[in-house]
Amino acid sequence: MLAVLCGLPGMAHAQISRVRPGIPTNAALSQHGLEVAWSGQAVLNPSRDTVEHITLDEQLVYVQGTNGVVTAFDAETGSRAWALQLGKFDEPSFPAVSNEDIVLAVIGPSLYGVDKRSGDLMWQIRLPGAPSSGPAIDETQVYVGMLDGSVYAISLRKIRQLYLEQRLPEWSYEAISWRHQASKEITSPPISAGRTVNFASRDGSLYAVSTGRGALQFQFQTNAPIVAGMARVGDTQFLASEDFTFYAINSNNGTVLWEFVTGMPIRKSPVAISNYLFVTPDRGGLFCLDVATGNRNWWHPRLTSFMTLMGDRIIARDADRALAIVDLKTGNLQGRVPARHFELAVTNDRSDRIYLATTTGNVLAIRETGRELPTYHRFPERRPILPEFAPDEETASQTEPAAAPNP
Repeated sequence: MLAVLCGLPGMAHAQISRVRPGIPTNAALSQHGLEVAWSGQAVLNPSRDTVEHITLDEQLVYVQGTNGVVTAFDAETGSRAWALQLGKFDEPSFPAVSNEDIVLAVIGPSLYGVDKRSGDLMWQIRLPGAPSSGPAIDETQVYVGMLDGSVYAISLRKIRQLYLEQRLPEWSYEAISWRHQASKEITSPPISAGRTVNFASRDGSLYAVSTGRGALQFQFQTNAPIVAGMARVGDTQFLASEDFTFYAINSNNGTVLWEFVTGMPIRKSPVAISNYLFVTPDRGGLFCLDVATGNRNWWHPRLTSFMTLMGDRIIARDADRALAIVDLKTGNLQGRVPARHFELAVTNDRSDRIYLATTTGNVLAIRETGRELPTYHRFPERRPILPEFAPDEETASQTEPAAAPNP
């Protein structure tokens, strides 16, 4: 097994080097001002394991396999930052989330905290029930939804204390700050909204509870279950119901700001970038809406998922798994790049990079030609700052004004 895993990076390079149907070629990409940034191979055995989740932040791309291994790649260079086994083979898992310091993953009955930079396991706690959603994190707590409708808030400070006292995972329950009970299964990761944490249930309700005590602040009721992930911009939260309606509500008080009826159920998370909101109903194409008003900017019937915003165009995917280059203002299709070989595509609301993957763990990153520094959408302040260099002596002498002649 170890020999197979160690040989995977070379195998991946050989695979991507061959011209095979459905792999983006340099010629096809360059026609649209794109280029391959890097390719890499996640740590898994392709004969038995598959990729289960891919998530990212501004620094790293996280690939989770059914073998329980999380492989982290540098988002810009593709170098493998670390790989770590979490849980057992074939345990159910949810997509990892991260902040500046820690990566959180719910795998099986446990929540794992991993040092983002080193890949070292910081702690493991046992969850008090069967999880039904991935975790969410803010400055002080972690929130996890359960199959029985519970949402637990877990104190990061208390977790750290228990870890230092070597009392984990046996004393995990001591880190629980509070529990709030909905009537049915929690269907999407909670969203921290400052003073409240908001989460959706299969009972068709959005619950907003205080982060401090878990007290209910408001409950927003729809006519059908809420199964898609939610999104938030400022004080506006976006959610979709199985009654074909998309809602924008005030996350502080539950007031409806606007509604949009799609005519088809929505089971994919909406994506909000700048003033644009992208919604993808099942078999219903891709809608581009105005964040503030809900007015429809455009609709493209053949697009199946949003990938990223790249300047004045978006990159989406169509029914043939091709990369579709679409004009941001009009929704007109500008071109397509075949990518059928890559079954998985990352929805990237963090930067303007394109990330694709195969189920066997081959990851491909694509960028605009020559654009070495990414554009950050969600947190523009995290963009790297280029150092300023003093001009060399020759350049300085050419730019300095000539000395005035002596009188």
